[in-house]
Amino acid sequence: MSGGALFLAVFLACTVEAVEATTIVLAAGTARDWKSALYGLFAALVTLAVLIGALGPALSAVPLPALRLVVGGLLLVFGLQWLRKAILRASGYKALHDEEQIYADELAAAQAAPRERRGAVTDWYAFTLAFKGVVLEGLEVVFIALTFGANDHNLPLASLAAGAAVIVVALAGIAVRAPLARVPENSMKFVVGVMLTAFGTFWGAEGAGAHWPGSDAALPVVVGAVAVFAVALVAALRRSRVLTQPTAEFVVSS
Repeated sequence: MSGGALFLAVFLACTVEAVEATTIVLAAGTARDWKSALYGLFAALVTLAVLIGALGPALSAVPLPALRLVVGGLLLVFGLQWLRKAILRASGYKALHDEEQIYADELAAAQAAPRERRGAVTDWYAFTLAFKGVVLEGLEVVFIALTFGANDHNLPLASLAAGAAVIVVALAGIAVRAPLARVPENSMKFVVGVMLTAFGTFWGAEGAGAHWPGSDAALPVVVGAVAVFAVALVAALRRSRVLTQPTAEFVVSS
């Protein structure tokens, strides 16, 4: 896998998670207390940094075939989950992911919660909301960076891509202080779902002992095949939805 492909795959996947984490931090800071929300953000980043420091060397010590089998299986699980939701959203069977609505819901919940001071943290709710949001979304960022980096024996580049995604999204959030609704997250999740599914299939098969024709040159073919299959599913589901709607309306009216 080339360095550019590794950077792009990690960057796109981590951008999706960073958007969701930034939305939560913005809601905590806007509705409650910015200082407490930033304390929670920094505490979460320290926690994630410790996890990276502990898990990175451990993953590097695992034999490559076993690592690729495990990583491939995990990526396939994550990728299929993301791709399934993206296909359902693109075909109209599931509501599109709306960062503005998520931001509004988080804002309303934060405004309704009581204020409590604990030590140096003036608003414990804002602290915990930001901390939990960043840790939960950040764990997926850590997983993506570590698995891609360890499998390709290039943890520094994968970490750089993850860090770049987080910084870009954070700066955008600071600049607008609003949900990042303009980020085409639904399209990004579709692309990332395709990539994770393809990489998981490719690495999992290699870890199980299979040999792809052309070695790494087969990876773009796998990505393309998964993408074509996903787009075909979207088209088929859209057609099915259009055909079933008149029937449903007839049943309701009768």
